[in-house]
Amino acid sequence: MYDFESRLRSAVKSLEKRDPELASEMKAVRKRPGAVDEARNILGARQPSGGLESTGGVAVANAQTALETIVLRTGRPVLAIHQDQVDLDSGASDVEVWKERLGGVRSLLEPAIRAAGRVELAHDPQYEWVGTAWLVRNDVIVTNRHVAQVFGRRNGDRYVFRMGVDQQLIVPSIDFLEEVGRTEERVFRIEEILHIEEDPGPDIALLRVSSGGEIPLADPIVLSSSPAEVERYVAVIGYPARDSRIPEPDLMASIFGDIYDKKRLAPGQVTGSTATELLHDCSTLGGNSGSVVLDLKTGKALGLHFSGRFLVANYAVHAALIESRLQQLEGARPRSGRRGGSAGSTNGHGSSPGVTASRPSTTPVPAASSSDARTRASLTIPVHFSIELGRPMNRVDAQAPSRTADPGDDDLIETTLESREDLSDRAGYDSEFLGRNAEVALPAIRAARDVLPVDGDESGLLRYEHFSVVMSRSRRLCFLSAVNIDGGTTRRIKRTGWKLDPRIPTDAQIIHECYGNPPKFSRGHMTRREDPIWGSSAEAGRGNSDSMHVTNVVPQMQPFNAPVWLGLEDYALEHAREDDMKISVFTGPYFTARDPEYDGVQVPRSFWKVIAFIHDDTGELSATGYEMSQADFLETPEFVFGQYTTPEHVTTQVPIRTIESRAGLSFQGLSAVDPLDRAPEAPARPLRYFHEIRLR
Repeated sequence: MYDFESRLRSAVKSLEKRDPELASEMKAVRKRPGAVDEARNILGARQPSGGLESTGGVAVANAQTALETIVLRTGRPVLAIHQDQVDLDSGASDVEVWKERLGGVRSLLEPAIRAAGRVELAHDPQYEWVGTAWLVRNDVIVTNRHVAQVFGRRNGDRYVFRMGVDQQLIVPSIDFLEEVGRTEERVFRIEEILHIEEDPGPDIALLRVSSGGEIPLADPIVLSSSPAEVERYVAVIGYPARDSRIPEPDLMASIFGDIYDKKRLAPGQVTGSTATELLHDCSTLGGNSGSVVLDLKTGKALGLHFSGRFLVANYAVHAALIESRLQQLEGARPRSGRRGGSAGSTNGHGSSPGVTASRPSTTPVPAASSSDARTRASLTIPVHFSIELGRPMNRVDAQAPSRTADPGDDDLIETTLESREDLSDRAGYDSEFLGRNAEVALPAIRAARDVLPVDGDESGLLRYEHFSVVMSRSRRLCFLSAVNIDGGTTRRIKRTGWKLDPRIPTDAQIIHECYGNPPKFSRGHMTRREDPIWGSSAEAGRGNSDSMHVTNVVPQMQPFNAPVWLGLEDYALEHAREDDMKISVFTGPYFTARDPEYDGVQVPRSFWKVIAFIHDDTGELSATGYEMSQADFLETPEFVFGQYTTPEHVTTQVPIRTIESRAGLSFQGLSAVDPLDRAPEAPARPLRYFHEIRLR
């Protein structure tokens, strides 16, 4: 299980062990009068139905755990940048050790701060900016592959910019300011994509920026040629964004001061190294993709940050690999006579072997002039990215009718109840469905005391044809529904009526209450009605009928248009092993104390889904996680009157560890085969197309 408390304490303990001087300050914070109350106030501790204090979706067992969040903030702070200097005077309480360390290297920090900027986009359909980049040559910046792929792609032997809104090219630029409390800009146009490293190579992209204008570009950051030493003090300079995938939102807000999208400096240490990756423990979030990992002793770049696992480790590409790609580019073209800033500086034109770097086929619209300092009023939306894997598919129709949220249709409630005997032969979910060597067990539920027992069985397992459900005693809704799907033997059968399950008390189920015609809710299937309809005619019939038990539904808004969410199983089946086309799917709601109440029923704001399958390309078990929210519906004032415009639901791919933490579940190690287990450091981009899903 993703254990927040143990990971938090382990991170703090490891930090204190490596840094005795900092450990003394962290211990002093623990003993400071009122520290526990401060921790509780910052985390907004509250009492959910389970009886434990909660930080967002995370259960906090005691006051000591809350206090450790303050201690971690002292050990790994995130500091503001102002006027190209790290701000050591405001918003940095209890970080005296770091103030002293950073104050002594201001002359090394300022050039690097000036050379780091935020990659911004015009004409992108969703986002204003996508990550961090920094100068490595006079007019060449480096960022991550997964950042550059948002606005650029390879087209034969060259790179071009992607199309955005109204068939206009997405226009990338870099702003070297975007500081807290500062409205000016220092913007330069990104004119050319020089190189995007192919996967599975290092997560690198090189871009050429315009160098004209009255304000010159900063000097590039020198790349270190020496191996990174473990425990070396470093700092990450970049633009952390609010990250929807972090399962500890209140801890995130505490460490980052609830300030996002602005240039920040986060100090830390090198914690390890491999042949291709540098590990560090600086505090980072989505948006830090492409940040520089700066050596606080030399002022040189040790690496290019690209991903992280919160409270575990962060990862960067070694500076030597960046230098290697730069030299390949420079070796393929003549040198420029521009001013020098580092050894081997060039103007950034050229290509690596086998790749001819060239301007896009249509010149992008120029960004604001670099000499144009101005005030800008805008809404900054957090960074997200899209990685294209698998075969392209058409965009899903955003207005496609829902197949999982059935109408209230109380006239379809069956009046003749089943008997226990009618369901006695159901085998339910099969953990070995994908093969004996690919067992996918039912997830364990942390709040076991809230599981509704079935005939004395504390596991609470309600077995149906091809799927199983576990019910919440307090919410009278399912914790989770787990189904096996055989895509090779599916059938189409007309739906039956809704029914109660005779194996549990009637008053433990919701069949009317909040359900009905607008503005009441639909009965939204957790296991889709289509999913268990496979096998022999008799099996498929039982699967169809069983899916219509009210134990398998949760209140969802009537126009529940979530086309990507509805098609996740179908998309996974297309990538499952072709010779048997099988997947296992888990679905459920997130229960929180803040869920609104309607007609005596607390309605979940959001839902999760986990899909496991044998990938057809790799032959290995793979699992992916997703979330979707109906909070926009629930928070729409007009909802009360049943008159409103339906917003499009957004489906987001998230790490399974995030679902485990927020839902209070353990997927028994399934996160180890999740491609997002160590995801690129950018918040998950809402899925507009199926091919944006990362399956491996």
